[in-house]
Amino acid sequence: MNFAVLQFPASNCDQDCVHAVRVLGHAANFVWHKDTSLGVVDAVIVPGGFSYGDYLRCGAIARFSPVMQAVKQFADNGGLVIGICNGFQILCEAGLLPGALIRNRDLQFHCEQVFLKTANLDTPFTSRIPARAVLKIPIAHGEGCYFADETTLATLQAGNQILWQYCSATGELTEGANPNGSVLNIAGICNDRRNVAGLMPHPDRASEAILGSTDGRFIFESMIAALEAKAAVKVA
Repeated sequence: MNFAVLQFPASNCDQDCVHAVRVLGHAANFVWHKDTSLGVVDAVIVPGGFSYGDYLRCGAIARFSPVMQAVKQFADNGGLVIGICNGFQILCEAGLLPGALIRNRDLQFHCEQVFLKTANLDTPFTSRIPARAVLKIPIAHGEGCYFADETTLATLQAGNQILWQYCSATGELTEGANPNGSVLNIAGICNDRRNVAGLMPHPDRASEAILGSTDGRFIFESMIAALEAKAAVKVA
């Protein structure tokens, strides 16, 4: 499988994402923000960092990059897109995911390991995560507090679009386990078609044991499994 990893000015996790995909034995290539085409790809990763210096709002300028039109068309055609940290912010700003990411509750930048509970295992981003597993994945953000109005939250809950929630080491959804004040402890969501997802934690930084956790691999492995299943259907 071939993954496109976007690059914006001040992206700093693009190489991490490429490495994580290659560790799993698949191809990943950079796509510059001024490009108008993604090329021939199976999935898109919008990586973390500080695109355009986080001016105005995180992701607010990146949403206007030429490459985002190609990403939107790719998603509209059913392609898999995942946004990580700043990538999640960009997808929300671009309207590919609902809600917004705002300043952390304590107004501090958090760089630490967190625990995640997977709320929906039946998606292309979560299918390979073991049932009842608590994932250990790092965060690094100052604007990671997920916020949405009551109507949007109700829609997310009704459609099982909340994918990951901050939890304790034993899987409990507590206020103390929530590093940024996100409503409902939300760490990541998907769209109603389940082909676009975003999360603030960094699975790309949890892909090898030397990094302290390999739990991030489950997310990429889920995407790869979904892509392989889709390819098998086409061949048949």
